[in-house]
Amino acid sequence: MGQNRIEKITERFAVDLEPGHRVRAGDIVKVRPRHVLTHDNTGAVMPKFEQLGASRIFDPSQPMLALDHDVQNRSEKNLAKYRSIEAFARQHGLAFFPAGHGIGHQLMIEEGFVLPGTFVVASDSHANSYGALGALGTPVVRTDAASIWATGETWWQVPEVIRVRLEGELRGGVTGKDVIIALCGHFNRDEVLNAALEFEGPGVAGLSIDDRIAVANMTTEWGALAGVFPYDGVAEAYLRARAAAMRERRDPNPRLTDELIDRFGRDNPLPDGDAFYSKEIFFDLSSVTPHVSGPDDVKHFASLAEIEPRQVKVDRAYLLSCVNGRLSDLAAAAALARGKKFAPGVKVYLAAASAHIEQQARQSGDWQALLEAGAIALPPGCGACIGLGEGLLEAGEVGISATNRNFKGRMGSAEAKVYLGSPAVVAASALRGYIAAPAPVETRPLVGSIRSNPRPVEKRPPAALRSGFPPGAEGRLLLMPRDNLNTDGIYGKEFTYQDNLPPAEMAAAAFKNYDPHFQSLARAGDIVVGGQNFGCGSSREQAATALKHRGVALVIAASFSQTYSRNAFNNGFIVIECPALVEALRAQFEQRTEPTVDTGLVAKVDFAAGAIEVAGQRYAFPPLGSAAQELVTAGGLEEMLRRRVAALAKA
Repeated sequence: MGQNRIEKITERFAVDLEPGHRVRAGDIVKVRPRHVLTHDNTGAVMPKFEQLGASRIFDPSQPMLALDHDVQNRSEKNLAKYRSIEAFARQHGLAFFPAGHGIGHQLMIEEGFVLPGTFVVASDSHANSYGALGALGTPVVRTDAASIWATGETWWQVPEVIRVRLEGELRGGVTGKDVIIALCGHFNRDEVLNAALEFEGPGVAGLSIDDRIAVANMTTEWGALAGVFPYDGVAEAYLRARAAAMRERRDPNPRLTDELIDRFGRDNPLPDGDAFYSKEIFFDLSSVTPHVSGPDDVKHFASLAEIEPRQVKVDRAYLLSCVNGRLSDLAAAAALARGKKFAPGVKVYLAAASAHIEQQARQSGDWQALLEAGAIALPPGCGACIGLGEGLLEAGEVGISATNRNFKGRMGSAEAKVYLGSPAVVAASALRGYIAAPAPVETRPLVGSIRSNPRPVEKRPPAALRSGFPPGAEGRLLLMPRDNLNTDGIYGKEFTYQDNLPPAEMAAAAFKNYDPHFQSLARAGDIVVGGQNFGCGSSREQAATALKHRGVALVIAASFSQTYSRNAFNNGFIVIECPALVEALRAQFEQRTEPTVDTGLVAKVDFAAGAIEVAGQRYAFPPLGSAAQELVTAGGLEEMLRRRVAALAKA
């Protein structure tokens, strides 16, 4: 069985792999990303870096720091924070972009930090944007960013990989934003949750880089951990243009050159013909018409043909963000607004994704056209998208926004409503005073389908076990058959914010909201078996540590929330995905109605072989490699990092 693009890129940037190991979905590996972005949250990463005992950046070429979230805040407190971040960047010789230069994700792409076939991360969920150029872009948490600063590395579990085949061509006036809104709404039952997506098919060639960035960016809202496009002539032309711009401004050390583009283009990994994809999505671009998401949920959507007759009144409109603040976006809005005025009572907020884009829009006349129509200009940055600065929604108001999230309360009052649309839809709505299409549209059904593929049985060599890592585990199986068992059920909110709760009290709270009888049923050494998406919901790490304190040996599930899995291993607690075992247990105990079923079965887990034996049957799971074992033997991420930092200091 061959490898897909995600597996190949991960393998290329993995470190400490066993000889001959081929990276597969499900593997936990140490990776050394090419770059890591932090933004205003750099101020929170800096103390984590120091708490690890680090005093120097492992590789000063890896980090990129950009101030973009709270750039309108001129308070002394915020300015002091910004000064401290800049001083840190200067002290360590790091790439740094002050407030006003633009949104970090746009700058990563624009300034040459993203190249095809590379592994690039950010301590921000919209790192998926980098997939537009054929890179594997994915988010990390702040501790991971500090780890990369200090050691050059972090760990990553390769998610399941889904192929999204795009066919047909976009109709006139339809954009990448319309495509991703349609995908989020049409496939709205968590089909891509915690997966990595590979876009391919004949429809890709007709998508501009701006379209691809919009789609890749909002794969986050669709539920995916990455969305990667193939590297082709469209992407190469964009990179060549950026390299030329760097030559023109006479950068002494340009990050992007024709030589680099040639090298990374040649080395760009392609998926093998027999690569495995857990699902395949087929989507006809020619069936897409302008759509809006909302209100207040990207999974709720409507075509403009459907919603325009309702004349949903608009109070505020937003032409900004990392998904839609590019030159083509501003041009599309300006084409509609030129020579006109936005409707009375509608406030329109305008911000480019970068200072460079704003300059281009000024030169083209698009910026002035929008200002003359009544737009309120804001500095390049996140601003209202993240609920900061000017233009926040008030109770009872309705917003139409070219941003990527319409979560209730995110852009202002929780009593407001937010719809998402393309820049052209936003401009048309602001001109009419209600949600409207930029041009007459017909009602057309979306054409898309999805297929699940059974994973082929693959014999993999045993994993070498680190000193101190147990060869296996044996315990009674307690089945919790519910899918989407969330962290509130595992560890309730009434305990979450009680800081420094003793381990025994945390243990006593485990599963209290899900099953009050769990505590009397469970014994030390038990193995909990859950369903799909175990540990979804909030990011509270106590939902993992409470089980560890309770004496649960490990959790086996059909799948885990990526955040839960990460929190578990970061605290030295083992979790294993084995959908075949879960399916077998559900079938065997389908008549039982208890929330926690004492199966009476004992499982023997062989970590080296990646196998679970239950009642004479063997079930395979991805063997735990060196990265996962190191986390467990060290007792968690922070202790592991302290050891590495100390070793590096002695080297």
